[in-house]
Amino acid sequence: MTIHEAVNEAERRLIAAGIEAAPVDVQLLAQKALGVSRTELFLNGERELTVEESNELERLVARRANREPLAYVLGEWDFCRLTLRIDARVLVPRPETEGVVERCLDLIGDLEEPSVLDVGTGSGAIALAIVDVRPDARVTAIDISPGALELARENARLTGLDVDFEQRDVREGLEGAYDLVVSNPPYVSAEEIDELEPEVRDWEPRIATVGGEHTALIADAATRVLVPGGHLVLEVAAGRGDDVAELLRGLGYDDVRVTNDLAGRDRVVEGRWSSER
Repeated sequence: MTIHEAVNEAERRLIAAGIEAAPVDVQLLAQKALGVSRTELFLNGERELTVEESNELERLVARRANREPLAYVLGEWDFCRLTLRIDARVLVPRPETEGVVERCLDLIGDLEEPSVLDVGTGSGAIALAIVDVRPDARVTAIDISPGALELARENARLTGLDVDFEQRDVREGLEGAYDLVVSNPPYVSAEEIDELEPEVRDWEPRIATVGGEHTALIADAATRVLVPGGHLVLEVAAGRGDDVAELLRGLGYDDVRVTNDLAGRDRVVEGRWSSER
């Protein structure tokens, strides 16, 4: 079977599995299985696959057809300017979270050696993306999951970026003094999880997905570690921006702001803490 024939067959298989982005997914899977670039994949479409290549492509396509997230199958994912290792220990970094990073960088833009706390770091995506642009930032990233922290530390080694990772449960409170606290917390309710696509419902870790109470918990805990004038930045579920903004105002945050993602959905909420701790 030629590369072109194998790609077409794999695409039909993923379409039958209900995957809307089947053409793009198959292209990336084929590149990984064959160890070639996108250009090489198309230029050599009439080449016959080796047995090893055919078996590897079949293995990857079967995983994706089972609705395993593409990032898990590939083993890596691009986020901001970084390529990170990703597996089932963590959430897949999403484009809307890049908007969270943008707001963080704007808010610490005028500070020298800003201190930053990333709560629920997962793969380390937010923390590492901040340090990538602001190597002078002193970033601490916490997570309750040992597996997530193991992967985050691996990503730090691979990218050569300096972040202090710690295992901590936000329910036990936060420690330190920070110019910025940021989090992409679990915000899917237990009632909502079964309505989500299989990639999220069946594969991504529940501890990082389900837990609508975490937003309020983190917002409250941050009031005890933010320096006066420091900021909290939260990713929120689409459609809940106003509710979270009202929550922040009720806790005493000023200059509360809701930022939409590129699709016009309210996904980032921030506030400034002006009181003494």
